[in-house]
Formats: sequence, C-alpha cells, structure tokens
Amino acid sequence: MKITNIECLPVEDGRNCVFVVVDTDEGIWGVGEAGLTRRAGAIAAVIEDYKPLLIGEDPMRIEHHWQRLSRGFFFPHDRIAGSALAAIDIALWDIMGKALGVPVYQLLGGRVRDKVVCYPHLGGRTPEELVERCVAAHEQGWKFVRFSPNHDPDGRFEPAEAMRGSLQMFDAIRNALGDKVEICFDIHTRLDPADAIQFCNQVEKYRPFFIEDPIRSEGPNSFRHLRQQTRVPLAAGEQFASKWEFRQFIDEDLIDYARIDLCIAGGISEARKIAGWCETHYIKLATHNPLGPISSAACLHLNLATSNVGVMEQPQLPGKSMSNAVPGQMTWEDGYLLPPTAPGLGVVFDREAARRLPYKPSGPVRPILHRDDGSFTNW
Repeated sequence: MKITNIECLPVEDGRNCVFVVVDTDEGIWGVGEAGLTRRAGAIAAVIEDYKPLLIGEDPMRIEHHWQRLSRGFFFPHDRIAGSALAAIDIALWDIMGKALGVPVYQLLGGRVRDKVVCYPHLGGRTPEELVERCVAAHEQGWKFVRFSPNHDPDGRFEPAEAMRGSLQMFDAIRNALGDKVEICFDIHTRLDPADAIQFCNQVEKYRPFFIEDPIRSEGPNSFRHLRQQTRVPLAAGEQFASKWEFRQFIDEDLIDYARIDLCIAGGISEARKIAGWCETHYIKLATHNPLGPISSAACLHLNLATSNVGVMEQPQLPGKSMSNAVPGQMTWEDGYLLPPTAPGLGVVFDREAARRLPYKPSGPVRPILHRDDGSFTNW
C-alpha cells in the first residue's frame, strides 16, 4: 500500500473545521482534523510542504512519518505545523485501522474502559441562567458541567469583578445540584498569578474538578509559584504542540490534568507519549476537544485505550455540528461516549459534501478582551 494523495479540506458548516484526507493506491483512505482553524490557510500550506515527503510512502509507517515531518525541517514543529502533522497522523491511524479491520483503540492496546465520561460547554450571563442550563444538562445525563468567567459584550474584562461573578456562579451551581455534578472551570489564561492564587483559594470550598489555565501557560515557573499557593486541582496544556512543552509541567507535578489537544500536539502518536509520561506522575488526561467530530473520534480512541483519564471535552452532543461533512459520528449515552465498532476511527466522512462547504475565514477571536484602561488581555 502506498500514499497517493493528501487533500486539505477547510470547511464551514455552522463552525469552521480543517479536515485532511490521505489516499492510498488500494482505495483505503483516512481522515484527520487539524487544530487552529483560524490559521487554515497556513495549515493548508504546511500540508502542501509535507506532501512530497509522503507521496509514494507506506502509510503504515506512522511513527517513521511522524518523526520525519516533525524533525525533518531542522526547526521543531510549532502549533501550525503541529496541527498539520496531527491531521495527517490521525488520518494514518484511520487507514491502519481500516486496513486491518479494527477500531483504532485496538491498535493502541485495546480498551481499558467501556465508555468515556465527557463534559459539555455551558455558560450564562447570570447565575440563574447558568444554573438553568446546568440543571438541564444534568437531567439530560451529563455528569459534568463546565463554564468560564464572563466578560462584557464589548470585550471588557476586569479580573476582580469577573472572579467575584464566577464565585457566585459556583455557589449557585452547588446550591442547585449539590454533588450531583463535577464542575470544570476554564479561566482561559486571563489572570495574573496574584489574582489566580486568590481566586483558587476562594473557590476551593466548592470542590472544582479542576481549574483550567488560570494563568498564561508560557511560563512553567509561574505555575510552580501558583501550585505552591493553592490546593485546587489544576489543568493546562491545550496550547502545547508537543511533549517537550509538557515536559516541565509533568516533571515538576505542576498540573493534575493534562489538556492534550490531539489536533495541535501532533496527533494520536504524540498524545500517547504524553499520556504515558503523565501516568508516571499520576496526572490524568482531560483531552482538549473544542473542534469537530474527527477530533472527537481521535480523542475517544485515545481515552478508551489509556488508563489515566479524567474526563474528555465534548462541547455538545455528537451530530449537532458538521453533520453534512460527517454524517456518521460518535455515540453518546447518559454523559459518556461509547466505543465505536467500525474499523479505523469509526466515523462516516463525506468528502464530496465537505468540498461543497467553503471555508469562511473568521480571523481573531471576537471580541478582543480589554481592561478598563484599554490594555489588552488574553481571550
């Protein structure tokens, strides 16, 4: 079997996704998904650079291709190249599973669990609105809820004010649902260490499952300072493109949950290595999955075959988005994603439909967040 073509398909169907299809001369093809959808043009350009290295090659040599694409340009892959690499890697695992007639999780050692618990994206402008949505999610079967600090519609974000509001949200959820749900809270790197320490200590009584990205993730030493000052579980890693960026966070036990984004951090191959490293430090996975159904499938297969898993991000029920390009998606039941039985990733991808869904560039995240004095802050 030889690779004959690689096609990058940025699409828009209610949201943007960047899919990559790898074809072979035996008619078996695989599909992957890239992160950083706002950089679709750059990802497509990297795919074109990768093509000559892969055309005519054996698709089963997944690790060989990963090493060549990651290390063969002298400079280590960054987030954009990592996203392109991830999509190709996922597609190659899909091909291998289809060629051997087994789901991808079987290739990773087989299932260690029967289902994977997930959390949805929830939010509300007021505690009452958030609680209403959390109660509805719980009644639907979700075991987790997740929300983020609010900002004004025009992008104004003042940390002290936002954190006071977030504490009210925690209090309202616990009063309404008690211990019936786990609470994940994503700060999106918007706080400085002093504000983060104060908030983490104040929120501890509400027993968060984790506090995600309380400060910027570029500086592990700042995370060390935060870790020394608080006892709440911490999560980070969704912005990392490789195991090397996770290294200090894992080695120094700076996080409790690794937010691996398979579609940025080099795909299934790299995620497996990060997961194994995490296991030696009792760090569990909380796979970052804000993208489309191919990303969901890849995360699910990894989590089914990995022992140290805490929870998987699943913004909404499968089938609620990208149903034209991906008419066959994962199965959700009572808060869990269930193992697919079809070979490969176990999804149905309609390439012709994807080609009819032209990508719409969305630019930077809007609104751009700012403080009262006009200074910029992280989204």
